[in-house]
Amino acid sequence: MSWCWQPTNFGKRVTGAGDWQVVLDGTDLRLRDAEATTTADMVELADPTFHRGIFWGTVTFELGTRTVRLAGLRNRGAASLVKAVKTAIGDHRDLLLAAEVVAWADALQASIETQFAVKGWLTRDFRNHWRSARPEGDLVAILGNPSLAQRLGVQQDKVRDAVVLWNAELRDYLSTLNERHLAKEAMAGKEFFDKVERSPLTVEQVRAVVCLDNRVQVIASAGSGKTSTMVAKAGYVLHRSLVPAEKILLLAFNTDAAQELEQRIRDRLVPLGLDAANVQAKTFHALGLEIIGQATGRKPSLAPWINDGADLEKLKEIVERLRGTEAKFRKQWDLFRLVLARGLPEFGHESDDPTDWDPNSKSAGFRTLQGEVVKSHGERLIADWLFFNGVSYVYERPYEHETVDATHVQYHPDFYYPDINVYHEHFALDRNGHPPPEFTGYLDGVKWKRAVHRKFGTTLMETTMSELWDGLALDRLSEQLTARGITLDPNPDRPGFGPVPLKDEQLIRIFRTFLIHVKSNRLGDGQLRERVKAWLGTPLHFRHSVFLNLFEPIRAAWEQELVDADVIDFEDMLTMSADHLEAGHWDAGHELVMVDEMQDASHARARLARALVDAPGRMLFAVGDDWQSINGFAGADLSVMTDFARWFGEGETLRLERTFRSPQSICNVSSNFVLKNPAQLPKHVVSSAPEYSSSIVAVAVQRVDQYSRAVRGHLDKLSDRVRSGETPTGACGLVTVLVLCRYRKLLHELQAAVRPKGRSNNGWEGLDIRFHTIHGSKGLEADYVIIPGLTKGAYGFPSTIVDDPVLHLAMPAGDVFPLAEERRLFYVALTRAKRSVLLLTVAGKESPFLLELVRDHNIAVLDASGKATSAIPCPACKKGNLVPRTGKFGPFLGCNQYPACRHTQKPGKLAE
Repeated sequence: MSWCWQPTNFGKRVTGAGDWQVVLDGTDLRLRDAEATTTADMVELADPTFHRGIFWGTVTFELGTRTVRLAGLRNRGAASLVKAVKTAIGDHRDLLLAAEVVAWADALQASIETQFAVKGWLTRDFRNHWRSARPEGDLVAILGNPSLAQRLGVQQDKVRDAVVLWNAELRDYLSTLNERHLAKEAMAGKEFFDKVERSPLTVEQVRAVVCLDNRVQVIASAGSGKTSTMVAKAGYVLHRSLVPAEKILLLAFNTDAAQELEQRIRDRLVPLGLDAANVQAKTFHALGLEIIGQATGRKPSLAPWINDGADLEKLKEIVERLRGTEAKFRKQWDLFRLVLARGLPEFGHESDDPTDWDPNSKSAGFRTLQGEVVKSHGERLIADWLFFNGVSYVYERPYEHETVDATHVQYHPDFYYPDINVYHEHFALDRNGHPPPEFTGYLDGVKWKRAVHRKFGTTLMETTMSELWDGLALDRLSEQLTARGITLDPNPDRPGFGPVPLKDEQLIRIFRTFLIHVKSNRLGDGQLRERVKAWLGTPLHFRHSVFLNLFEPIRAAWEQELVDADVIDFEDMLTMSADHLEAGHWDAGHELVMVDEMQDASHARARLARALVDAPGRMLFAVGDDWQSINGFAGADLSVMTDFARWFGEGETLRLERTFRSPQSICNVSSNFVLKNPAQLPKHVVSSAPEYSSSIVAVAVQRVDQYSRAVRGHLDKLSDRVRSGETPTGACGLVTVLVLCRYRKLLHELQAAVRPKGRSNNGWEGLDIRFHTIHGSKGLEADYVIIPGLTKGAYGFPSTIVDDPVLHLAMPAGDVFPLAEERRLFYVALTRAKRSVLLLTVAGKESPFLLELVRDHNIAVLDASGKATSAIPCPACKKGNLVPRTGKFGPFLGCNQYPACRHTQKPGKLAE
């Protein structure tokens, strides 16, 4: 319909308007006035404005650079003109938007079909592309204008469907289509999924295989078939012609694992007629060398001292050289090892968790290098420093003057220096001179002690906890003692009577771990110093500072060794290759990158994996189990898994929760145990393995040297049951046994003591027996697992000396849960078993991990004869267990964590 507006003759005379005409035909608008005739572009035309007069209105159009004012219409006519033009403009814009929406929806639907055919999944990149291409506009206007479909020449349903799709959450819509595609592929590819591995793939495995999003993380349970899933995924994309073989890369963490993946791919895929010969399986390090060589034209050599523990020997050489040539380094090395290694607790907790008992004073505390038991960690550190420097002192000798009165007992100053007749008090005060809030009356005691010395004219030196935190206390002691005639004589070899100090080899191992993390995370000396500043005013500030004083020359010497030999180390290999990829110096063009054991990825490995897939359309498929992250010493950063999206962007998270290895009873115990750490990613492990009686058994021997007898006895009984047919053999015709130790020392001792000489097959008919450290058992499994050494202490299990707090400088996002990695290590040991686990401990020294199983899962602890023992978790501390003791009032039960825990109870309470 066509509409026309123009002024009347009367209107022109009254308003003085010129001759003009506006013709509106649908969405076509022509305006003629004295200057020109203009056909307006509805897309660019702004809404006209209407100025109401008393009788006559004025309409204004903005036509490009021209402003046209039209008069001579009464108000009603002018208003109708403006309304009609605005409606036409809106209709035209709605028409264009509707056309865009319909075109977008049509193109999306067509692209979906193509995407499934070519890429096999509606990926994150696909979703982001179509989300960014989605037209912007007013949906309500389109749906409320039924004439649009007719004017577009399409059905109204098509417009409505397009708008519904346009308005939908694209993620949900595409996810629904992916689910349909998954179901269709699972059905259509059933024959392939049933044959690609020795056993048909589970529903979880099929989902992981078919899901080809740009970023997929698979959280796999122990024994859930993650290797099978990776092999099947390579086969699936080849079977569906989605990715060429030469564009598929599988990354493993060691050579054996890479070779196993490569062999499995050949063995399983080639018989299916798939061209798998060009599928690559490599270690990160091998790939790193290749990338550096391709990017620079010069393939570097790896330092010959990196493998088989030679790195520790190299670091030892460096430390010994620095100690021999740098007096300051030598002094600080010995200071850290003998005095600072044990660290300090938080303010107000200086006396918590005592480790020793003084029968003379009948008090618990901390034994010093000189041999006495002091009351606080701060006093212990000062005493060790005095002993290290050869300063003669007496701890808490009675004051030379009597101080007993109605409100005070005899005064015992913390330290007395007989050579100079000087007393020394170490006060629990912060930098403002305040004690912990719970130390009621403490300041009154400080004032009284100072007053005593003033009264009798004796000399008092003072130190505080805050000064000890910053190292000022030791500096002041050094100055004041020297000024009073004492010569400090630092001697790390002075015979002591207290605990064994940290050994050089142990400290070197800490520095090696720290160096790995520092290089992997690309941290310079300046960055580390900045991180130390964040610890100012905390108990670890001085300790961290001394550590860095030692680390900087060690690191410089290490790097110089690499330069002189024209070689690189593993961390260089990873970081340099990631640098080259990120800078675009080289690109292998891998379309599908699969990473095995992602829980062991370091910062550098994560960077390398990210750089490999940092291009549109590429896919990262990362498989791992954060419950099995046990290689923190090698630079593993658990956040690569637990914060996967931050590292690699949004994607799919899938789970393999069905295990084919351990029975459900072992799965329940091990899962509950590891999930005590809330930082672990949750999953519900379901077993397909059969149950066996006594799946977890604990036996307590009387001494460590009886482990071998217990192991031999267990193997004898097992061999007898195999020979009698009571215990069935596995597919290999034998029953497999793994003996797993936390430490190599115990492993070698047991190997020598258990393996009979001159007898075949380990001496036990029907058994295949292997010995490994728990760290070395990753990926292994056996029918029966034996875990000796479940005792408490520094070299027990859990080890309490694994993670030095200084490591947090290089990996500040590390574990905060106590003994987190040791907990995961025990989980790994438990989940190697297909039938049963034997836990061996020493009576009275039971591991807190074992006691946790006793408490939470009613695991019985038996003696060597098979009778139940009285290993009862302490109800007070929940860390130790109750052991029989005898006192002046007869027998009682006491916690074996004494003196840290002083809980006791009568034996009769056991029955209650």
